[in-house]
Amino acid sequence: MADSADQPVSVHPSDGAARRISPRSVVAWAAYDLGNTIFSFNILSLYLPLWVVNDMGGRDSDYGLANSVSMGLMLLTAPLLGALSDQARRRVPYLMVSTLVCVSLTAFFGQGGLATTLGLFIVANFAYQAGLIFYDALLPAVSTERNRGKIGGIGVGVGYVGSFVGVGIGLLVLARDPADKPLVFQLTALLFLLFALPCFFFVREPPRAGAKPLGLASLRSALGELAQTTRRVRQYPGLGRFLVGRVFYADAANTMIAFMGIYVTNEVGFGEQQTQLLLLSGIAAGVVGGLLWGVVVDRVGAKRTLFAVLTLWIGVFALAAAIGGLGLPAGLFWIAAPLSGLALGGTWAADRPLMLQLAPPRYLGQFYGLYAMVGRFGSIAGPLMWSWIVDGLGLGRPVAVLWLAVMVIISMAILAPISNRHAAWKPEDLVPTEA
Repeated sequence: MADSADQPVSVHPSDGAARRISPRSVVAWAAYDLGNTIFSFNILSLYLPLWVVNDMGGRDSDYGLANSVSMGLMLLTAPLLGALSDQARRRVPYLMVSTLVCVSLTAFFGQGGLATTLGLFIVANFAYQAGLIFYDALLPAVSTERNRGKIGGIGVGVGYVGSFVGVGIGLLVLARDPADKPLVFQLTALLFLLFALPCFFFVREPPRAGAKPLGLASLRSALGELAQTTRRVRQYPGLGRFLVGRVFYADAANTMIAFMGIYVTNEVGFGEQQTQLLLLSGIAAGVVGGLLWGVVVDRVGAKRTLFAVLTLWIGVFALAAAIGGLGLPAGLFWIAAPLSGLALGGTWAADRPLMLQLAPPRYLGQFYGLYAMVGRFGSIAGPLMWSWIVDGLGLGRPVAVLWLAVMVIISMAILAPISNRHAAWKPEDLVPTEA
């Protein structure tokens, strides 16, 4: 085979309008979102934290520390993983490996005691978070700039169906045996894998010119690219400001995901089954939110949509803190939960298109690595701050929730100057592809 340098090369158009997107690719991409949301809901949000605190006698900080260690590893490696994926002909093989590592380890959660499970969780969550870098960077392969908000919103909406599946698993298994959360973990791993398979086989990526197989050459090249990545951030208006602002709202959203189950059961007083039903209401709103906000993104722009979503988050946190801290009726959480689902669906429906609006197509993997890195920094700082407020300072969980509202306000102040318009890319910013 001739070297790629000898092949005719064309530039992939930035808007992708000339490409025909297979509906099967869109369905397969969205199915992966469904599968990884089963993992996110069952492992990160509900059953693993409850298993740690309520079944094994651990503290909020035990789970928070394990989560922060995992996110710390991602913080250190995310830009490199993104740069490596930019060197590859296709990103899907990287997604396959990270997913298989995650589901393999998750299947053993609960089998060897608290310390063993938290150790497995650190690696499994790292693999899950790494997969998100590759998965998010596949959005241009299944959409165009004209429908990116809609397709991204479909992914978010379908993903929230995975939360319904996760709750269904828990209700069925725990109704039979309330102590059998390890079986929930095993079924979560199996379903994540099953829903990931279509993405592995049916998402078609445009081949990249000059791709390098994974090895020392691609690693050296990726490391060299990393030295340029932070300098490139300054070349694209609004990108650096977006990445910094994302630290704060991702901190708030991810911390709420991690501690929602504990807050509702141990602070508000809901039983575990009642908590599952409560979260179902939030999930239903998340499905609607992902679809609704995706359409809004295409109509009014990603930045304006994100600001509307962040404003909603502030109201959610204020209501949740008031219920727990001021003794308001616990039934008000039946309002707070759907609003939080609507806000969470909107966060990711607006967040990914805004990133694609600000980051050049040619270096998408690298900048998605930074995107993941700043999000994971928030996922480290958030649980640690929550644990410090609750266990260290003894101020209680409602104060920790109010701190999340402060994080969102800070993010809005940082993001305010960003333009709502899509950048006009220069030819050198576009993806070179084989003709």
